[in-house]
Amino acid sequence: MQEEVESRTLTLAVNGAKFSGRLLKAAVCKYMAHRKEVKQQKNRDGPVVPHGKQSVKELIGQGQGVSNIELTDPSIRDFDRIARKYGVDYAVKRDRSSDPPRFLIFFKGRDNDAITAAFQEYTNQKVKKASRPSVMKRLEAFRDMVVDSADRVRKKVLER
Repeated sequence: MQEEVESRTLTLAVNGAKFSGRLLKAAVCKYMAHRKEVKQQKNRDGPVVPHGKQSVKELIGQGQGVSNIELTDPSIRDFDRIARKYGVDYAVKRDRSSDPPRFLIFFKGRDNDAITAAFQEYTNQKVKKASRPSVMKRLEAFRDMVVDSADRVRKKVLER
């Protein structure tokens, strides 16, 4: 009786493993077929045109004419955010020969209006940031105020 139960249990475990293996193989085959279909679909649609930040080579390869603007500000990340907002295709090239390094920003000729608006917003943002007092100066002013108020001595008097 015990041997029969053990035999059935073993048979069930083996069949379960075979079932899992077949199921895994079928799932992988299905996935590979799907990937192949997606790849063929991309080939039918034509080459994918990159948008946003890209290399200079990709930008020139699109054959729409390229213009450039020079930036000396090292915080190029702020410009990246604004350019993405305006949907501009651009490439950034760093010129290390000068100190501080210069950045050349290449963009498509057809994006001229969008790049003008993006640079206008970028410069407004930089001017606004420059006109604000620095945090360290504000902290120093607050520290002076605290020192002045610390001269007064507080006296606690217990009242009963």
